Amino acid sequence: MAPRILLDATAVPADRGGLGRYVDGLLCALHAQGADLAVVCQRADEERYGGLVPGARIVAGPAALSHRATRLAWEQSGLPHVAEQVAADVIHLPTYTMPVSAALPTVVTIHDVTQFAEPEAHDPVRATYIKSAIRTAARRATRLIAPSRATRDELVRLLAADPANIDVAYHGVDHTVFHRPSEAEIKQVSDRLGLHGHPYVAYLGALEPRKNVPNLIRGWVRSCADRPDAPALVLAGGGGWDDEVDAALATVPLDLRVLRPGYLPWPSLPGFFGGALVVALPSRGEGFGLPVLEAMACGAPVLTTRRGPLPEVGGDAVAYTEPDPPGIGAALDALIDDPSRRAELADAAHVRSRQFSWSASAEAHMASYQRAVDQHEKSRGSRTR
Repeated sequence: MAPRILLDATAVPADRGGLGRYVDGLLCALHAQGADLAVVCQRADEERYGGLVPGARIVAGPAALSHRATRLAWEQSGLPHVAEQVAADVIHLPTYTMPVSAALPTVVTIHDVTQFAEPEAHDPVRATYIKSAIRTAARRATRLIAPSRATRDELVRLLAADPANIDVAYHGVDHTVFHRPSEAEIKQVSDRLGLHGHPYVAYLGALEPRKNVPNLIRGWVRSCADRPDAPALVLAGGGGWDDEVDAALATVPLDLRVLRPGYLPWPSLPGFFGGALVVALPSRGEGFGLPVLEAMACGAPVLTTRRGPLPEVGGDAVAYTEPDPPGIGAALDALIDDPSRRAELADAAHVRSRQFSWSASAEAHMASYQRAVDQHEKSRGSRTR
């Protein structure tokens, strides 16, 4: 009999972001495969999850869960109570924290360990807490889920996590949302950005040091400073922090154009990615690289780095660069000046993106949940003998 899974979605932020896309995609695929699901979430998301997974037990947590400190405190006592209330067999925590005294088996997703590998790329106060939480999960969770082999290997190398307790489950991509756009979709985004058909290099993500946005700006300037009809640089998304972004922007020549539209509506992302001359995501560290996969699914020529799991996602279907400004500038030059290469990459990226699905991810998660239940029962049985 399949276990009843309680998925804790209370950490999903209002803007969804990468965590929201992971939780939404996974839940829909688990539901499609007939999983026995319960979901605990913030009150503002109760109706949303009820629509995503009809038939699942949806529990809205206290109103104060929108405050991070309150949510983390509630997770220790309130979440185990909800698990008992819905008769769960296993709890899945989709982001690094967990109740340390849960009586049930726990599965924790560790999205990345860049706080350990590149501490200078993170806010020191927040990173201290996250590192402590990841260490706790690596030590106490029944099983860990990593979104890539690279992240699994880093968990073993940096935290001495037991590789036998780590399951790799690649993220998927919703191909109905992220698809090759029509000309009308491309035009709509271009007009909304005020570009009206002018070419642009696209970036989507948080402004965090590990995302390497300052070096992207500097590399783009190196590539485009002397071009008569230089593509604009569009830095979409929001959140995070990087003190160097404004300093890098201050060096941009007046005849080059940088746009910062903030968060873009979901329906506009295919047009944004697919309409770009190049989608540049030269990250210094990732746990998976979901924006790379989503841009690939939209048939975009993607430029990224060989850091961490990114080659697992991009394979031979993306272009690679070193994360420094000269490398990014040279890689952008090569792509901007070679339309046939961009078209070749766009086609290859779209094909490769089909290898990643939330259905396959859900199957890997279901196997991890079952292993956690089996391990827990075996451990409980050995204690009672």
